[in-house]
Amino acid sequence: MQAQIRSTERSTSTLSGWLMLGVHILAPPGLALWLWQAWPGGIVGGIAIGVVSALLLLGAFGFFVVEPNMARVLVLFGKYHGTVRADGFHWVNPFMSKHRISLRAHNLASKTIKVNDLIGNPIEVGAVIVWQVLDTAQAAFDVDDYMHYVDVQIETAVRHMAKSHPYDDSSDEVDPDAVTLRGASDQVALELQTELQQRLTRAGIHVLEARITQLAYAPEIAAAMLQRQQASAIIAARRLIVNGAVGMVEHALEDLGKKHIVELDDERRATLVGNLLVVLCGHSAPTPVINTGGLYN
Repeated sequence: MQAQIRSTERSTSTLSGWLMLGVHILAPPGLALWLWQAWPGGIVGGIAIGVVSALLLLGAFGFFVVEPNMARVLVLFGKYHGTVRADGFHWVNPFMSKHRISLRAHNLASKTIKVNDLIGNPIEVGAVIVWQVLDTAQAAFDVDDYMHYVDVQIETAVRHMAKSHPYDDSSDEVDPDAVTLRGASDQVALELQTELQQRLTRAGIHVLEARITQLAYAPEIAAAMLQRQQASAIIAARRLIVNGAVGMVEHALEDLGKKHIVELDDERRATLVGNLLVVLCGHSAPTPVINTGGLYN
């Protein structure tokens, strides 16, 4: 199978549209006067005037305007002639077709896509891509419709990116050092931009920026995943509270021993530790109990 030869943009020259407009306005009456004087009342003069008028009328189709950050791709009888990027009023061979291509930055928001992440969780993801045409010849000739091509390739790249990473690292199946969609958004965005650039180079497109704008679990598992995240947060908070409480109890026992405030045997020490942990780790305010007897009564 023969590989496709990529097109390459090249510039081309044009005539000033204002100059040719002056020719089209002044040439007919001047030529008519000259021909009438050369062949006064003759048939030849009339025919010549008719032919020149027809040529000037045909030449009117050669006028075109290029706006700032726009371009015109010129094609003459199926052959690429060049690209005009200079803004202004131009004139070229009227038989040339002039394809209009925008060089401005395009801001495209992809639709929200439902896809499974690396470990199989269904998620919803969307992105915003900023791109512009870099090579007008490739955009015009190497793909069928470059606007539609960009749209399809963006969706494909977003799907591939979402399937290549886990949503987050809350699951035991995920490597703690893995790049996640939620935890490494900048790295994921750079990866998406790189993949898009590789896909869109064929169409002469330059990707300026790619960002993830929508990222969430699919509705069918969102509630379960929320409960899981809440449970993880509660466990982490409990672990922090217990660690802090143990440190405080240890510090209290050290101070009691150093200052000789009270002598504690193992059983009294265990009771004190238990009471302090209940006070420090409990959800509600502790209820004091007055002990009127001894510890062993």
